[in-house]
Amino acid sequence: MKDCAYLILGAAGGIGSALTRRLARQGATLTLAGRDEARLLTLAGEYGASTIQVNAEEPSTIESAIASAAKEHGRLDGVVNCIGSLLLKPGHLTTDEELMEAFTVHVRSGFAAMRGSVRAMPKGGSLVLISSAAARVGLANHEAIGAVKSAVEGLALAAAATYAPRGLRVNCVAPGLTRTPLTARITSNEAAMKASTTMHPLGRIGEADEIASAIAFLLSPEQSWITGQVIGVDGGLATLRGRS
Repeated sequence: MKDCAYLILGAAGGIGSALTRRLARQGATLTLAGRDEARLLTLAGEYGASTIQVNAEEPSTIESAIASAAKEHGRLDGVVNCIGSLLLKPGHLTTDEELMEAFTVHVRSGFAAMRGSVRAMPKGGSLVLISSAAARVGLANHEAIGAVKSAVEGLALAAAATYAPRGLRVNCVAPGLTRTPLTARITSNEAAMKASTTMHPLGRIGEADEIASAIAFLLSPEQSWITGQVIGVDGGLATLRGRS
């Protein structure tokens, strides 16, 4: 990763901050983008990174951030969209407003990241989007998340096909339940954690650095032959049935 320049959207979140630390240790030049300026500045101060504020509800700020990062560093080798939210409730109790908010946070931000990446990396690079095991297996109370993350996967596959001739690789990482501040209300609940660990065939939930490791793998120029893939980092949740 040395001599590579990356932009991390949603950098102050659990997975984004784990990715920041991992890429910084590998010598990458980083631009950290997100909504919480104070958290971004704290994280950036640890690793000498640049920061840019973005708002998922205004996708144009994401495209502008990508352009700014490319201009500042003279190049951009990869973009990751870690912007996300967690909406867990039955479909019939999910309001139109909640559904559209989830669509904006996950799909519109991903689309903006794609548009910005195409313009900022004309000679190729890597775009990594974050999906979810919920897009690949039916999980109760995940109707909204399943819908929007399925859209993210569709976006990634189509963009990978469109921009492959330009050398832009587009891939997804699809985590299972991962321990982050966003999932704290689940991971701090003993009953919910017991159910969650049982649901994952490997018998535990994921850690943010495990997801960050997969993202860093896809960002690396060494993986120049990988595009259009959805890599599950989910303890087998989406593809395996554990022993009863």
